[in-house]
Amino acid sequence: MADFPSKVNTETSSPNPQSSQQGGNSLRGLAANVTIRMDLTFLRSIVAVLMMVESILGLLQWALIASTHYTWIPAYGWVMFVAVTFWLLTTILFFLILFGVQQKMTFVPWPLTVMVYNGIATLLYLTAFLTNAASVSHYYYGHHAAAAGFGSVVTLAYGTSAFFSYLDWRGDGGNAAASTVPT
Repeated sequence: MADFPSKVNTETSSPNPQSSQQGGNSLRGLAANVTIRMDLTFLRSIVAVLMMVESILGLLQWALIASTHYTWIPAYGWVMFVAVTFWLLTTILFFLILFGVQQKMTFVPWPLTVMVYNGIATLLYLTAFLTNAASVSHYYYGHHAAAAGFGSVVTLAYGTSAFFSYLDWRGDGGNAAASTVPT
């Protein structure tokens, strides 16, 4: 116990002299304390690629429908709702995973949450795709048919994401994306 005080370092750092000369620029000091870490391994994963496909093709789908008079056919209201809602939610989820927010929010069961999200997205996108495909009219045939094509690919992408998130939730060690899906 006698050697304890010799091992303690009691030095303190002096305040940054530049910050007092900046006229009290508190934003610079605040920005210096914020660290943003991107999970670059996530960007190279199958899950990230699927989420990017879902976002990009979902955006194209609702943009094609929105560029027509979709209010003439009430079924397209459902297609627009599903496409826009899941485009927004997938984009938000992508950035949450990319910036590691799930590691700070440990109270959320992320594997289960992502699995349920992808399962619901698959089912609702399937209904939206079928509605879109059944409602293709001759007025805007090109736009509506292309939107149905994009909807089918997005439905398959959400189904694949649901499969990978199921494997992660189940804890299968053979999952190629096991380290990239939030746990």
